[in-house]
Amino acid sequence: MSANSFDMRAATWDDDPAKVERAETVALAIRDALPLDRTMRVLEYGAGTGLVAQSLRDSVGPITMADTSAGMRDVIGEKIAAGVFTDARVWDVDLGAEPAPDEEFDLIVTVMAMHHIPDLDTVLANFAQLLVPGGRVAIVDLEKEDGSFHGHGFDGHHGFDPAELGSQLAAAGFADVAFQRCHQIVRDGATYPIFLATAIRR
Repeated sequence: MSANSFDMRAATWDDDPAKVERAETVALAIRDALPLDRTMRVLEYGAGTGLVAQSLRDSVGPITMADTSAGMRDVIGEKIAAGVFTDARVWDVDLGAEPAPDEEFDLIVTVMAMHHIPDLDTVLANFAQLLVPGGRVAIVDLEKEDGSFHGHGFDGHHGFDPAELGSQLAAAGFADVAFQRCHQIVRDGATYPIFLATAIRR
């Protein structure tokens, strides 16, 4: 889906209980897998409306939420203005097409965004550049699927093979890559497993 497609869906995104439940479930998996604390500077890349960040906000420090969809960023901005987040900001940045900003983070989280990104290697390299040495990345996305999740015409990735993604993470400067299944999405009678991959920036 294009950024414009997400723009049109942004205002009602949080109305879907399944999306809220998914965000809470994967945030719990991230909390269980990683040693989080209130000093950690977090970037959520492809943050959507900030649902995952909302579920993590009491476990981490300042949160930066980035998304290429203006509609999604508007919803995040409204949440920040309403006090949903006490220490947060929103970014308009595309790490697949522009250099990483001169910032540092302790944790980067991305949920169901990477399969939309054509140039994964560039984004992973930018993640490594943004993280402090020893910083962590948490990637939640689809396991390899047959293309039916998005259907005909989708030009992203049909999920990910752990070995292939692990190799890409290693090439980008990450170590201690670990995978676990953390959720599943049921759509049109088919079940699509979701994984959590974690790694440490060397």
